[in-house]
Amino acid sequence: MHYLDESHIFLFLVQLFVLITCTRGLGELFRRWRQPALTAELLVGIALGPTILGRLLPGLREALFPPDAIQQGMLETIAWLGVLFLLLDTGTEIDFSIAWRQRGSAFVIALSDIVIPMAVAFAAVVFLPARYMVDPGQRFVFALFMATIMTISAMPVTARVLHDLNLLKADLGFLVMSALAVNDIIGWVLFTIILGVFSRAAVEAGPVLLIFAATVGFAALALTLGRRLSTRVFDAVRARRLPEPASSLTVTAVLALLFGAFTQGIGIHALFGFFIAGVVVGEAKSLSEQSRGVIAQMGHSLFAPLFFANIGLKIDFAASFDLPLVLLMCAVGIAGRYLGAWLGVTWTRVPRVNRDLISIAHTPGGEMQIVIALLAGGAGLITTEVFVAIVFSAVFSSLIMGPWMARSLARRAAVAPAAFLAPEAVSADLRAATPEEAIGRLAALLARRPDAADPETIAAGAMAREREFGTGIGDGVAVPHLRLDGLKDPALAFGRSAEGIDWDAPDGAPVNNVFLLATPSGAADLHVQILCAIARAMAPPENRSLVRSAPDAPALHRVLTSLLAPGENSNRGQRMVKGFEFSTGRPSVRTGPSLPLEAP
Repeated sequence: MHYLDESHIFLFLVQLFVLITCTRGLGELFRRWRQPALTAELLVGIALGPTILGRLLPGLREALFPPDAIQQGMLETIAWLGVLFLLLDTGTEIDFSIAWRQRGSAFVIALSDIVIPMAVAFAAVVFLPARYMVDPGQRFVFALFMATIMTISAMPVTARVLHDLNLLKADLGFLVMSALAVNDIIGWVLFTIILGVFSRAAVEAGPVLLIFAATVGFAALALTLGRRLSTRVFDAVRARRLPEPASSLTVTAVLALLFGAFTQGIGIHALFGFFIAGVVVGEAKSLSEQSRGVIAQMGHSLFAPLFFANIGLKIDFAASFDLPLVLLMCAVGIAGRYLGAWLGVTWTRVPRVNRDLISIAHTPGGEMQIVIALLAGGAGLITTEVFVAIVFSAVFSSLIMGPWMARSLARRAAVAPAAFLAPEAVSADLRAATPEEAIGRLAALLARRPDAADPETIAAGAMAREREFGTGIGDGVAVPHLRLDGLKDPALAFGRSAEGIDWDAPDGAPVNNVFLLATPSGAADLHVQILCAIARAMAPPENRSLVRSAPDAPALHRVLTSLLAPGENSNRGQRMVKGFEFSTGRPSVRTGPSLPLEAP
């Protein structure tokens, strides 16, 4: 017996065409504006749902998205695949091993960023009027759920902003992502337990302990035995040179489906299984950055947009919009997460100068907050008005994070990396086949400084950092870096490889330009500033073309000195070298300011 007929399939394809075209098109526009695509995806759903299209053209809206159960079920299934794979991708962003090694500072920040926001949110919502609650008799349960929802930060949003600001590969980004990893794992465990407990008719000690044991036990088993087994599988895939990224994608999808089915079967939501599967997959060092990127695109390019657009198709945001409640959710969420991270950083040995940046990085709610709120709504624990307020809070916190963090970063003193690049530390012909060889050769150049360590110590320190968190930033650029005891001032070396080096960069492209940075152990702020300046200078294609065109080491040093010179913005170095002629080694007609090309 067939439940689907030709009309269902036809309309389903039309729905997918409309939703994917609109969400992807508007999403790309938002990315150009440096804003999260989540906002665009929700706006598409709001525009095509009862909020706008349902009011202006109700007949068209009902024809395109009819209330037929089968038709809605088809779209709902695809949408849930989207959120499942979104959780999988979120898990892959977590490097649990690194987070565990950073457990001193990362765990303090993460725990503070859970306890403080929960306390702030609980105190703020427990006294809300009864009209905002499904069951006023469960006021405590409602407040506990809201407190849990407000603790979850949006790791993908934070990672994207840190990447755009060239901070993701810095020690600051390293610490932020480690703290968020711990935050996400603990937060999801808490939410899963609470959801499992309060979805039952009665709260009894036996079921509570059983759900707690099942959740923690599954997570512990997956992150120990499961992690080792999955690593062996990925190692075998790489050793046998199976087709990539298809093989890694297959292994990842099968593992996620297995974990999701298992957690759903034992009474824990499948989302938790997909999330833990992502964490396990992310631990496999043999999984290339390119394959990780494909996994991320698989969820973000197709499935996730349908999920968030589908939310707008179901809910009338205008009818359920409550301005005081929205403002409360925004204030409670952002202030609670900022305060929690701020206090956590205060209680660690992290330099005070990084306190504001790390705190801001914990403020966005983003996709994860919306997903959790949707689960809470499905369980009958929050009203539509509360759900809409949480959605607006998540979107607003994601929108402001980038400008907020950029402004905080701009308040720091300007740094001129050109001052730390000596002529003898530039190689126009870096002959290296691997990152280790490249770092070793550049370490030898840095070791010429009288206050620097020996080449072996420098290379070992940079490679230890490289193995923890790859420093290929894309566009053919890598910036390995380390801290050195006894170093008085930062030291920078550069090597240009004509053949290119496989650095396992996120874009999969070989690396032609390698900067090796060493800074004094106590110069955390200077370290971050130099990394940012290098990434900004090498981002424009025309700047990389100038570096590629330099005929020898002296000319290459002059170009790099100009690009990395102090200025009010990252394009100043570009303006300084636009008129430079390599054939004569002298400046020609310039359109920018008349500044020297020689090293300071």
